[in-house]
Amino acid sequence: MAGMHMNSDFNLIIERIQIYFTRKSRTEYWLQVVNDKYDETYNFFINVQRKGERVHSIPLHTVEDYNLSYLEKLINKIMKKYQLSITYDGFVGLKWPEKQELIQKRKHLDE
Repeated sequence: MAGMHMNSDFNLIIERIQIYFTRKSRTEYWLQVVNDKYDETYNFFINVQRKGERVHSIPLHTVEDYNLSYLEKLINKIMKKYQLSITYDGFVGLKWPEKQELIQKRKHLDE
C-alpha cells in the first residue's frame, strides 16, 4: 500500500518541480519541507529566487502519510532525480530513521 502512495506523491512532486525548475540563469532553486504537526502532514514547496528579487515559495504537494521513514524514502527518491538543496522546518530534534542524522539542525528565525 505504501508503495502506491509513494509513487503518487513522488510523481506529483516531480511533475510540479518540472514546471517551476526552469533553470534560468542567476536564479536559485531549492526545496522546502515543512512538518505540519497540527494537521500531521508534510508540505513540499519549491523556492525560486532570481538575483536581487524576493523568494517565491510555491506549494508543490502535501504528503499525508505522516511517517518519517516514508518521508525519508520519498526525499531520497526525489534527490535521485533532482539534486536540489532542501531546507526543513518544524523538524527540530527529529532524526531520519535510516540515516540517524538530525533532520534540522536548529530552529529558523520564522519558526
